[in-house]
Amino acid sequence: MRVSHRNIYANVLGYMNRSLSGLVELNLQASSQKKINRPSDDPIGMSRVLNYRDSMASMNQYRKNIDTAKGWNGLADENLMQVSVVISRLKELAQQAATGTYTADNREQISFEARQLYNQLITLSNASYEGKYIYAGHKTDTPAFRGALFAQSNGNGGVDDRILRVDGDAGRAMVVRFTQSGNFSDSPPPNFRFSQDGGKTWQDGTYEPTPPNDTQIMNLGGVRIQVDATAPVPVGGDPTILANDPDNLSDTSGTWLWVRPSAVYQGDDEDSIQVDHFGSNTMALDPEATGVFKKNVNVRIDSNDGTNIGFSYSTDGGRSWTEGNTAPAGNPTLPVPGGFLNLADNPVPGDQFVIRPSRALMHVEVSQNETVQINNIGKDVFGGLYRDDSGNNQPVELRGKLSNNLFETVGKLVGYLETNTQQGAQQALDDLNDAHAHITTYLAGVGARQNRLNLTDNILAGLQLNASERKSKIEDVDVAELMTQMHMQQITYEAVLKSSTTIMRMSLVNLI
Repeated sequence: MRVSHRNIYANVLGYMNRSLSGLVELNLQASSQKKINRPSDDPIGMSRVLNYRDSMASMNQYRKNIDTAKGWNGLADENLMQVSVVISRLKELAQQAATGTYTADNREQISFEARQLYNQLITLSNASYEGKYIYAGHKTDTPAFRGALFAQSNGNGGVDDRILRVDGDAGRAMVVRFTQSGNFSDSPPPNFRFSQDGGKTWQDGTYEPTPPNDTQIMNLGGVRIQVDATAPVPVGGDPTILANDPDNLSDTSGTWLWVRPSAVYQGDDEDSIQVDHFGSNTMALDPEATGVFKKNVNVRIDSNDGTNIGFSYSTDGGRSWTEGNTAPAGNPTLPVPGGFLNLADNPVPGDQFVIRPSRALMHVEVSQNETVQINNIGKDVFGGLYRDDSGNNQPVELRGKLSNNLFETVGKLVGYLETNTQQGAQQALDDLNDAHAHITTYLAGVGARQNRLNLTDNILAGLQLNASERKSKIEDVDVAELMTQMHMQQITYEAVLKSSTTIMRMSLVNLI
């Protein structure tokens, strides 16, 4: 067999390229510190690596969400602790003012600090995180509360249930005293007097000549009180005292009003559920939803045989439907995720309904199918005034008690202090205990969420470390082993070069 120089050259070149290619591949692994640099290196390994990378990216995003949630809840936690400190100081002031040995001047002096603490509570309730108000629900660009006025009575005559709204501004609490019994709907309505300096001087009040239907509007200088005129409420008090000493503040037999500060909640809530109906008999069906709905629910009527209603529902905006549901006809109640759709009459096939709950709470995803609340509904924390069905701002009851309403309670205390009302200060002290307990309970809930976030973050950190280690075993190189392989490959390449040089120099001419 004859071996030509051409064959020798081709073989030598091939051996050199293979040795050099192996050395270059090892050099690539050394520079990237990865055994797998392309899918062809290890198809199955690359698939596993990509899965781990995707899982780690998800966990990294979850931890970013947790960091955001910690910021919101951490601020709320610190904020509510400061609120608790303010309430403790207000309780001290109320206790002092309720003492019988304190004079009117003493209570006026106390009122200055109480007014400032009320303003501080307004500031605390409008706390923001990264420019977003944490107590305003979804309306994060709107301050949760604004200062306002409201009024309450001494309980005689039932006026509290008739106060619709208070408009205007006053730098100090005002006191109103009815000097005549009667109905707000009388012509003229009952007379009243008011004081802007805590009862030291009095002025005669007037009514608006053309109030809205079924209402009366009381004018107190720069303040207007709109009341429901459909029921008799004011009581004029002791006629003897009125005749002989009309400015006597000790007469509690009549109806008194205190106009004092409060706060209006400007955020949104999760109190209402709206139902939109598309189809026939819109008025007759009178749809209403009851329950706790976390998202919109679409309901479609499929059949009605007079005995049973067949319907379907969707929780993803109509992209997919759960069919085959039935409910008895008559005044049907259709069970759907989150509650029930109640109808006053039988619907017809083709009718559709959309259940739309109001939304205020925001959640972030902290793991797969697990979310944590990050914001708060201000009126459920601090109370204050909020719109009712007629659009008027009314005091909010929290957990069934008006005394849990912090802004109303503090507003009443300020009003009692600025008008030298000892008995009112005692009542405000009792209410402050309720409001303080409510804030403490809410603070515990915020702290529990913060603890959950810390625990979830620790779990994710452990999962990330575990996934990183498993991914590393698949794609990362063993540096010591790689250095050994590179040294051996270098020796191999140098041997190929040396042997190739020797072979290429060999010639028959050299032996002649």
